[in-house]
Amino acid sequence: MTHSASDGGPALVLVVDDNPITRYVLSTTLRRAGHETLEAEDGTQALEVLRHSPRIPDAAIIDVQLPDMTGFEVCERVKASPRTAWVPVVHISATAVSVHDRTQGLNRGADAYLTEPVAPDELIATLSATLRYTRARRRAETLAERLHQLHRTTLSLYSAPDAQHLADAAAVGAAAVLDRPAVVRLTAPDGTVYTRRHPDVPGSDATALDTVAAALKGSGVHVMPHTSPGDGGRHLLAAARTKNGRPPTCIAVPVAQPHTTTDGEEQDAELLAQVTHTTALALETLRTYSEEHNLALTLQRSFLPEKLPDTPRARLAVRYLPASEHAEIGGDFYEALTTPAGVMVAVGDVAGHSLEAAMVMGQIRHGLRAYALEGHPPHVILERLDLLLRTVARGATLTLCIMLLEERACVLHIANAGHLPPLLLRGDADETYLRDHGPLLGLGLPQPPTTRVTVTEGDVLMMITDGLVERRDEDIDTSLSRLSAIAAKGPRAPEDMCEHLLRNLPPDGRDDIALMVVSVGPTAPVD
Repeated sequence: MTHSASDGGPALVLVVDDNPITRYVLSTTLRRAGHETLEAEDGTQALEVLRHSPRIPDAAIIDVQLPDMTGFEVCERVKASPRTAWVPVVHISATAVSVHDRTQGLNRGADAYLTEPVAPDELIATLSATLRYTRARRRAETLAERLHQLHRTTLSLYSAPDAQHLADAAAVGAAAVLDRPAVVRLTAPDGTVYTRRHPDVPGSDATALDTVAAALKGSGVHVMPHTSPGDGGRHLLAAARTKNGRPPTCIAVPVAQPHTTTDGEEQDAELLAQVTHTTALALETLRTYSEEHNLALTLQRSFLPEKLPDTPRARLAVRYLPASEHAEIGGDFYEALTTPAGVMVAVGDVAGHSLEAAMVMGQIRHGLRAYALEGHPPHVILERLDLLLRTVARGATLTLCIMLLEERACVLHIANAGHLPPLLLRGDADETYLRDHGPLLGLGLPQPPTTRVTVTEGDVLMMITDGLVERRDEDIDTSLSRLSAIAAKGPRAPEDMCEHLLRNLPPDGRDDIALMVVSVGPTAPVD
């Protein structure tokens, strides 16, 4: 829908009068002044024109005395419709000329009231004055709506989780701010180029984006008009980058209707530049986050064991799955090593999701290895790690479960500092959670003695972090019951069990997952 004079220029005026001579005189006067006209002979016809015309008139001159209804009623219906409420109405009459008539007309919505005979100059001056006020009000309303859409678009851009969604948000936002179709092209941090149109229909010239991209020098934003050589379509193009060498972010929209004023075109260019620059800044934020996340993830993986111990006493398998690329890095970790007393395995989780949590995890893991190799039992290791944690990372907390499988006896020693209980699958398919535990680390509280459990060759033990089972709005006991039921139906080979659990408990991507499966092997012969 177009509005012929929302920003200035000649107006399209609807002339409503049942007298054909009066309509002719009024329309001729208006056309001589440079305006365009539509005509209606009664109120019903006038309302039909306003309801169905592809171009809404910029003003209406309505006779008060009409054959089917009064001009006052026509005016009230014009002002009551959201489509035409902004159209100014000028009443004109040769009979309803009293103060009461004029007052009634103005009170019922008219913007001006003239009595016949009307001098041509007075008619044009009244219409011009009415249009000036209406146009100024429309410009203010349009600008306020555009700024509102710009604010919503900015929030949407910075909320985009990845470049693909950012391109979608930019296309929708540019179309909303400028009230016309938009096409966006941007390059994701991984080099993927996304081109998005909104609405998703032909019309916006995507090839024109190459023109503005080539014209952009250095960083900043550049806006330019462009005429497509093929169909002669005119577009407003913008390109922006935050740093030299970055692929530019480009947006194109069709130029507004030919009657748009210079002020309107400048406003369009400023708003398009703002949307494009904000999109480039949001993309740079995603790129920075991606680089920092990859660095932190690399650092986190460097803290984990390179390989598991190879010992007949136990067969081990492990899976470590970081949270989705949009989540912050976490502090989940695992450890497995051979000590003089037997095979020691551990799974832990530092509270929080940050690079700091990963750093704490690395310090704790190194301390765990040192204390284990010194020959300390699991509960003593927990106590020493508690002191270490309170020394190097005051305020941090940690859950950690340590299990030691003796080298020469079928005995398992368990010390659990507030972590999820390990699951034991017996050879007869009986599944049991080993629930004895002490307080989490970092609080300075004493740990209970190690729990001893007798195991046999072929028994399987599982240690996890909560990312594998924890689900929003679900009690943890329900989650653990589901895990034990799934594990009981799974294979006993550690590698196969890991795959079975991940296949039947797909991660939701919100938290890291550490999963360790231990199959008890034969005891070492006594010398």
